[in-house]
Amino acid sequence: MKNFVLRNATLVDGTGADPVPDAAILVSDGAIGWAGPESRLPPGQAADVPTVDLGGNTVCPGFFDCHVHFGLPGTTSSPLERVLKPPSYAYFELIERLRVTLLNGVTTARDLMGVDAGVRQAVADGLLTGPRLLVAINMLSQTGGHADFHLPSGIDLTPFIGGALVDSVDAARTRTRELIRAGADVIKVASSGGVSSPSDDPSWLGMRREMIAAIVEEGRDYGGRPVAAHAIGHAGVRAAVEAGVHSVEHGYELDDELRGQMVAQGTFLVPTLLETMNTVTASPQGAAKSAKWHAMAHDSIHASARAGVKIAVGTDAGLSPDHGTNLKELGLLVKFGGLTPMQAIVAGTRTSAELCGVDETLGTVEPGKLADLVVVRGDPLADIDSVGVADNILLVVKDGVAVGNRGGFTIP
Repeated sequence: MKNFVLRNATLVDGTGADPVPDAAILVSDGAIGWAGPESRLPPGQAADVPTVDLGGNTVCPGFFDCHVHFGLPGTTSSPLERVLKPPSYAYFELIERLRVTLLNGVTTARDLMGVDAGVRQAVADGLLTGPRLLVAINMLSQTGGHADFHLPSGIDLTPFIGGALVDSVDAARTRTRELIRAGADVIKVASSGGVSSPSDDPSWLGMRREMIAAIVEEGRDYGGRPVAAHAIGHAGVRAAVEAGVHSVEHGYELDDELRGQMVAQGTFLVPTLLETMNTVTASPQGAAKSAKWHAMAHDSIHASARAGVKIAVGTDAGLSPDHGTNLKELGLLVKFGGLTPMQAIVAGTRTSAELCGVDETLGTVEPGKLADLVVVRGDPLADIDSVGVADNILLVVKDGVAVGNRGGFTIP
């Protein structure tokens, strides 16, 4: 791998520390060799290493999106269209979705339903350009729950969206072990109904507590796999939190008691605010449910942040948000959650790395960590919404290799 020094930049390192002006970052063999004020860069470490002048722009760690669906099309089409094409067609659709997500600043993504471990491996092996992936493969729910896409016409879209139905504790245990055998990094459950699903409502309990607890136990005992719970309404959130899930996805109807329990347990919240900015059109029922629950999400996130719940970044990209728009979530965390721009950046880097269990190697710009870096035009601390504009993502480095270079920098 090439070694180089990024210089003439402000460093926002993802730890929450004050930004470092006139910073330099040494990239060495795919990792961060050194980072800090350029005046303190050890001469011996940077000897004969080419430099890249970043023109006074800002360097951040590579960002995370902890809740994406690369198997879903966003606003470009409908999941129903997938039924009309050969299964192999879906793999070619992934190419642009993965590419645009990476080029727009997301270097690690957690796909919570719809792609398998082969897609993760193809990215890791360089066959596909995209963020490094963690995959859930399926979303588990009860019959009639959020992953059940049997339509009144008799068409069953459940396998096309990545759903799997389990209706007993034993079935839940078995399917969890099957997913782990298939290479799942995380187990996804639907503990409440959903906005986009055709047969339920977010206020409904989507999976009983004893089933979720069994899945949590299996995940823990079979390789330490965490459980992420789609949980919107109060009944589903309570079941998920009391069953001991690792993260609550959405969490719109949290109350102060459950927030306190999440803080005590270290449970993460992934609020997916970007998904709430558009009417869900994946099903006719989704449009009718969007207004009520999305408004609730905007009110809820501020209270969760104020209570000290650990907030990570996720967007539901592919459901209603388009792929590549992921970093708009940072501005929404500031607007609705009351986070500062620095806190929003930490949520999208260090905290998200902690959620994904990769914080020892990713999430901050510190010596020894992998060189995942994003150069943002100007000062994102002064204008956090700028991070969500693709043209402002000037350079993306993943594993020490420049994978996107809108800024036209000369990279060795």
